[in-house]
Parts: sequence; C-alpha cells; structure tokens
Amino acid sequence: MFAGNQAGVPPVYCLRPAIAHLTVVGSTRWPLSARHTGAVVNRPLPGSLPDEPGSYQFVDTDGRVLYVGKAKSLRSRVNSYFQDPANLAPRTAQMVAAADHIEWMVVGTEAEALLLEHNLIQQFQPRFNVRLKDDKSYPWLALTVGDEWPKPAVVRGRKRSGVRYFGPYPNVGAIRGTLDLLLRSFPVRTCSDAKFRNHERLGRPCLLFHIERCAGPCVGAVSKEDYDGMVADLATFLAGDTAPLERELESGMREASAALDFERAGILRDKLEAVRTADAVRQMELDSPEDLDVLGLVEDELEAAVQVFHVRAGRVVGRSALFVDKVEDLAPDELVARLLVDVYAEAASGVPRQILVPTMPADLEAVCAYLAERRGGPVAVKVPLRGPKAALLDTVVRNAGDAFVRHRLQRTSDHNSRARALEALQRELRLPVAPLRIECYDMSHLQGTDYVGSMVVFEDGLPKKSDYRHFKVTTVAGNDDYAAMEEVLTRRLTALLDEEARARDRSEEGDGTTAAGAPGTAVRRRFAYPPQLLLIDGGLGQLHVATRVLDRLGLSDRIPVASLAKSFEEVYLPGSSVPVRLPRTSEALYLLQRLRDEAHRFAISYHRTLRGKRMTVGALDGVTGLGPKRRSRLVDQFGGLGELRKATHDELVGLSWLPAEVGAAVFERLHTPLSPDR
Repeated sequence: MFAGNQAGVPPVYCLRPAIAHLTVVGSTRWPLSARHTGAVVNRPLPGSLPDEPGSYQFVDTDGRVLYVGKAKSLRSRVNSYFQDPANLAPRTAQMVAAADHIEWMVVGTEAEALLLEHNLIQQFQPRFNVRLKDDKSYPWLALTVGDEWPKPAVVRGRKRSGVRYFGPYPNVGAIRGTLDLLLRSFPVRTCSDAKFRNHERLGRPCLLFHIERCAGPCVGAVSKEDYDGMVADLATFLAGDTAPLERELESGMREASAALDFERAGILRDKLEAVRTADAVRQMELDSPEDLDVLGLVEDELEAAVQVFHVRAGRVVGRSALFVDKVEDLAPDELVARLLVDVYAEAASGVPRQILVPTMPADLEAVCAYLAERRGGPVAVKVPLRGPKAALLDTVVRNAGDAFVRHRLQRTSDHNSRARALEALQRELRLPVAPLRIECYDMSHLQGTDYVGSMVVFEDGLPKKSDYRHFKVTTVAGNDDYAAMEEVLTRRLTALLDEEARARDRSEEGDGTTAAGAPGTAVRRRFAYPPQLLLIDGGLGQLHVATRVLDRLGLSDRIPVASLAKSFEEVYLPGSSVPVRLPRTSEALYLLQRLRDEAHRFAISYHRTLRGKRMTVGALDGVTGLGPKRRSRLVDQFGGLGELRKATHDELVGLSWLPAEVGAAVFERLHTPLSPDR
C-alpha cells in the first residue's frame, strides 16, 4: 500500500501539461531602500508586485544573482522577506542584506515557474541556492547509438546527445568486468573512431576480431543489420530486461543441438552462460518487473547526501550519488521537490514511470507536471509504507547515510583547512578582508612565439574554472614577460571598469534591462567581478608591472596585489623590497602554490594548443587543394600530424574523399625537408 502525505492517501499521478515554452508576462525591478541594521526593512509599495506565479531573483551591486526563487504568488512570497531580520533564518537574513535589488519574471502557471527557477539556477549558480554536486566516482556505460557503428564505452562526467547511458555502476572494475562478459555474447566494437577508420582503410581487423571479441565491422565481416541487432540486444540487457534474451539463446542452443550442430550449440551455450553471469552482478530484485527510481536522503542543517537507485525490469541496474549544500533553509518536503526537479533535469537514465521518495514533495502538482513534461507521459510519485519497495527505500536511505558520514568527515577537514588558509592570508598579507576571490596570472611562450597569458580564479579556496580566461598576447614582439603581463592585466582590468560603467548607466536609467536589452534578467558578468587579491607569478619585477597597471587605472585602493617568487616561495607586496616568508607548512602558502601551479598549467596548455595548430598549419601550408577543412579532417583521420607523417603514398592517394593529386602533394610535402627560410 502506498500513501501520499499520510497513510491511505493514493499516489499522485502526473499528467503531461501543455507547456510548449515559457511566456514572460512582465518584469520589473524594485531597489532595496534600506539595509539590515537591526531595523525593519522597508516593504515595496502595495501592489507593485504581481499576485501571479513567477520567479524572482535577488541581485547584488555587481550584478551577480544571489538567489533565485519561485512562487505561486510573487507578491506574497517576496513581501515575506521584508520583516525584522531577527525573524528570518540566518542565511536568509544574510542574503537579503547582501542584495542590492530584486528582479522578477511572471509566467503563466506554477509549473512554468518551477521550470524557470531551475533554468535560472543552472545559468547563474547563485551562492544562496541549494547546490547539487554529482559524485564523479560513479562511472556510466555509454552506448553511442548515434554512430553508424555504435560502440559501448565507460565514461564519466557530462552527458552527450546521441548516446544512451546505463548505470551508473558502483566502480570501474565492476562495469569493465560486466562489459568483458557481454562482449562474448554481443561482439560489438570497442575501439576508438580513429583506430576503426585506420583498420577500415587498411582492410585488416585488429586483435579483438581474432579472439572473437569483435564482429569486425571495419572489414565488413558483419552486416549492418546483424550488427544493429547485436547493439539492440546489448541495450536490452543493460536496460535490465534479460528474460527474452535468455529464452532466445536457450531456444537457439536446443535447436542447434537437435540439428547436430554442436559447434553452434556450444557457442550459444557460452553466450547464455556469459549473460547469466553478467546478470548475477545485480543483487537486488523486486517481486514485479517494474521500472522505477528510489530516492533516499540523509541530511542535517547544512548538508544532505542523496542516493538514487535505478530499477529497470524489477532489478537494480545502477545508482547515482549527490551531495547538497543547503545554503537556503528548506523543509524536507521542499528539499525533495528541489531534488526531483534537479535530478531529472538532464537524467541520463531518463525519467521512469514511478519514483519512490521518503517524503511527498512540496508543490506536488507543479513537480508532477514538470516530471511528466520531461518523460512525455504520466509519472507516479509514491511513498512506500510496507513490502519490498519500502525495504528497498530503507536500503537506499542506509546507503545515503553511509555516504553522508564519509562526506562530512572529508568536508569538515577540507572546509576548515581552506578557512584557516584564507584567514592566514588576510593576516600575513595585511589584507582588508579575507580573499574569498583570488585571481592569479602567468605567462607562457617559446622563444617569444605563441605568447599567451592565463587567469585562474579561486573562490572560497577552490578553483572556479568557469571564470578562467586565456589571453593571446598581441602587442609584444620577442621575449618580454613584463610587457606581456602589462598587456594582459590592462585588458582584464579595463574590462572590469567598462562593465562597471555600463552597470552604472543601466542603474541610472532604471529600466530593469540587461546589456542585451532583455527585461527582468540579471546581468551575468563573470569576467568583471573584482578580485580581493590579485596574485602574480614572479618576483619584484612582475609586481611592479601589476602595481603600475593598477595605479594607471585608479584601482590601487580597491584591489590588493602580491607576487609569489618561485625561487624561495617568497611573497612580495607593494612598497617593500623585503619579501613575506610564509612558514613552509602554512596552509596559506599551500593555497598560493596551488594558485600559481594552476595558472602555470592553464597557460602551458593554451600555449601548446596554439603551437600545435601553428605547426600543423606550417607543415601542410601551401599544398594546392588542401584547405582548412580538408587539412583538419586529414589530421583527425590519422590521429595527429605524427601519424600522418607515417602514412604511405598509397594510403594518402587512396583516400576516397581526397583527390589523388592532393594526397600525392601532401605526401611529398611531409617527406621533403623544409628549406632554411621555412
């Protein structure tokens, strides 16, 4: 028996809503007219907020979105923030105090408000919104169904279109062992695209074909129809529906045995055994062959651990792990609602027909409409009270509890060390505030060529890679690190001043528009936020360059600067030739070293990219009939310029898409020594 908010209440089924797109009915801004100083904050004028569903955003003076919320009634929800700060939750009071103004967007329904809220959170990543972080330790098995000859692969990270995902699996060993067993029954290719094209061109299969782990599509040893059938059977197995496949293999084995074709019967027997062995990895089963997900969570006031078990055809085929920073105050039903929205926004395993949760979510109707829109059909949200599903939910919650204990121990250690490092930096470098945002710069070149600069950003002691920037130095001839650093810093800080000027102009106009003119959406200015410490990789010379740029732009009083010398790991500050020597065991020094090393890595990687492109272009430059597209395709097909140099004359001339005379010219160019002037 299943219940909603109380025992005996039937499950709620989500019907697909008719939401084709979001419609912005209106938008405006209302500046906060008072700050949190213990007094009651002034309320907006009566009637200035619409009594309609929508999404609202608290925005700071730099144009950063601090918080995104949604409401059935914008008027009631937003007005609830304007009261005595003592009556607000501490984090909510802090958020309101840090805000400069509010923006809102009106939509047609509460479901649309929920979808808009999710999209804005994903776009702006507000610091006061709940943040979900994937546990990247769980790998997926991906099937590239969009390829001409699909292949399985073990992957992590961001999901791509044209790929079907299965899992995630507990560890890489488990998934690779399962895949090895499955290749005995479904010998699909597992090679890279470059290797596949290479053997296709050579007309010879690789070793996997000879040991019967690949059907050999690269040499035409299997028809497209038969290969697609193997891929479909593999997908069916991975989806959890193994019974039809086992019946088909067992029936084929008996028929071959009756026809005295014992060799084929033995092959089918081995395949059947491999399928059953691989299927035995799945330990947990339900009584009925259902498709559902089970969401369990364990939380405290600050964080939560979430586990999602994916059940297909009654068997657990994978699980996902998430951790939540509860920077906003959410009740359990509100947190479950947020999780359902975020987990299934881009779910690689899709939205199932049924989802089991420990608590019925808040805004149930809107959440159900959102899930149904994602799935394209009805979805049931249930709270199991007894039976196998309740037992499975208990198992998922226990897994979440174990993960939460491990995460809290690690997180406490990491957070405390970062806090100590930032406090030590403020104290040792005599900074006005703890440097929550630090920018570090480095240069890279090779004898004055391909000069590049890098800017890396750490916030709260952690890398913020979305704010990293590359600079291609354009005004420096030859080897001059000082001039290159001056160009990079001037470009970055000038961009800061220009963006601040545009923000002031928009504020004075008071029209509530963005730089692009779209109403009601806060400006996204990741590049323009000022650092609380500007760190230079180098010694006194580089520091003097940075100080000169800050003085010229009038930013010396706003942005502290320091340099970290490589030789003795000494920190130089403006106005003194005597360095600050941080203790070797200092967490502050370790943080600065991480910043310096990350800036160096980022600069080197960009420099190598530019140099590689230049060398490729130089090696093939001037070949008649070889334009940029053909050159790129040629290098990609052979897997790099080095492999291309190894290609024979016949291989280049025999390319179906490249004219024979162009292939011959490429071979001649690659095997003719360059003249000294080149």
